[in-house]
Parts: sequence; C-alpha cells; structure tokens
Amino acid sequence: MPTLYLSHPCGLNHLVPEGHPERPDRLRAIERVMEAEAFQTLLREQAPVVDLAEIAAAHPEEYIEALEAAAPSEGMVRVDADTAMSPGTWEAVLRAVGAAVYAVDEVMEGKVKNAFCAMRPPGHHAEKTRAMGFCLFNSAAVAAMHARAKHGAERVAVIDFDVHHGNGTQDIFWDQKDLFYGSTHQMPLYPGTGATGETGVGNICNAPLHPGDDGVAFRDAMEVRILPALEKHNPDLIIISAGFDAHQRDPLANLNLVEEDYAWVTRKLMDIADKQCEGRVVSVLEGGYDLMGLSLSVAAHVRALMGS
Repeated sequence: MPTLYLSHPCGLNHLVPEGHPERPDRLRAIERVMEAEAFQTLLREQAPVVDLAEIAAAHPEEYIEALEAAAPSEGMVRVDADTAMSPGTWEAVLRAVGAAVYAVDEVMEGKVKNAFCAMRPPGHHAEKTRAMGFCLFNSAAVAAMHARAKHGAERVAVIDFDVHHGNGTQDIFWDQKDLFYGSTHQMPLYPGTGATGETGVGNICNAPLHPGDDGVAFRDAMEVRILPALEKHNPDLIIISAGFDAHQRDPLANLNLVEEDYAWVTRKLMDIADKQCEGRVVSVLEGGYDLMGLSLSVAAHVRALMGS
C-alpha cells in the first residue's frame, strides 16, 4: 500500500506579518523537495475542509465560533502576540485539520499504509480554548478524537518531536486516559510547559532536552522515556506531531538534530506501529522554520514512512 501525501494550495493563503517565521515559503520548500523522483510513488490528494463538528470534539463550540468571527475579510488580525489571521486563514486551517482527519480515515480503513499532511498553520500549541504559538486549531488532537469516535480506536497516541512543547495537545489530552501524549522538546523554551512532572492521569510523558543537545540525547530520550511509555499504552493508532525545528539549522531554538535523526525516530515509531496497531501512522506537519533544514528533514521523514 502507498503512503498518502496530503496538501492544498490554500495553505499558501494563510498570510502572516512580514518577517514571521511561520510563512507560506515553508510549504513551497516542502513541495519543491517532494518533486524528486524518490517521491513519485506517493499517493497525492488535496486536503478536504473539515466539518466543524469534528473540531468540536477537541475545542468548545464557543471557541470555534469566536475564531470564525475573528477571521478578517481583508487585512490581518492578531489573535495573540505571535498568531495572526488573514482572509485566507480560515480555509487554510479548516483544510489543515481536514487533512489530519481524512488521513485517519484512509489509514484506519486500510486504504493506505500511512500518511503525511503537509499543511499549515500548525496546531500543537492550540489549547482547548486558546490560540497561540502560530496555532489556531489542534489538528493532531482533533484527529485523535476522530479516530476514537468514528473508528472505535480505544487508545490513540500522539508523539511530538517538535522543538517546542505541544502544550495544546497536553491540555486537551490531560484527563483522557485512553489518549497518550509523548513529547521531546527543548527546555527552557516557549511555551514554558513540558516538565517531566506533568503527567496528566498517567497518559502524558515529557522528555525535555537541554539547549545544545544533539541527536544522541534525542535518541536517548526517545528510547529511555518516550518509546517505552508508548509501547505500554499499546495504541490502536499513532499520530506524529512532526515538527522539524529541532534541526541544527533552525533559528528559533538550540537543538542540533540532523535529517537522519528524523528518519531514525520515524522508523522507530513505525516499528511500534507494526507490532501494535497494524502499522497505522498519521503524521501532521508542525514547526520547522529554516527552509533548507525543513525540506531536507521532511524528505527524510517521508522516505522513512515510504519504507525507503
């Protein structure tokens, strides 16, 4: 079975202020590298618009309505200090969440081996009732809720290797014992959450890394803390919050991962998925702000998903 690659041109229409790191060029860089011959066997589809009822499984209706009302018809509005909306944002975010939900459907129904969603804006900082950190709706969390509601997945796991802690996913999962969240991230760093003592109802596993840490420390954190906890959870589906800003080139943090580290962790997660949930993996793009580091890392990640 093929690997599904989901994208949509509207991801370019979510505009941000001049100089903002989460910019449309991120998707352009990914699309360029995905043109290589190695990726010609990908099953490519366009991300659909999500039903708002799906989002309501992770975010209250009042929050959804307020965000829709805030979406401008012209110009730009800020919903927090570093999170903006433009006229193209509302469709972009609905398709970003829609990609994750559709990918879950295709993977859970056995139509594809696994999936990567190359969409923006990212989502893992979006808490139940708060947009922040470039994020509006939490695509990974909505996808996990969808897997549980539509496909009867009793246990869903989100593994997050973005350099920033996914406070939003942790917030949404906090008291949901059948939803697991595991994260490696730099600490101290925005948003200030993700200490090892933050464990929810035993379903949260944080493995903070120190500024300057490289792939050796990252792999150790995965093998000692995150992967054993994931295996103990025995998931029916693994969702990856795939942020690539822990790359050594990235300007927003101080970790020193390289492309092979992302390939390695992808293969590790696929191994667990093969053993525990029939290989079911859905990956959604989060951060990654150096265009070369991002494109090379995404290429390594997707090649690993494809089994090459």
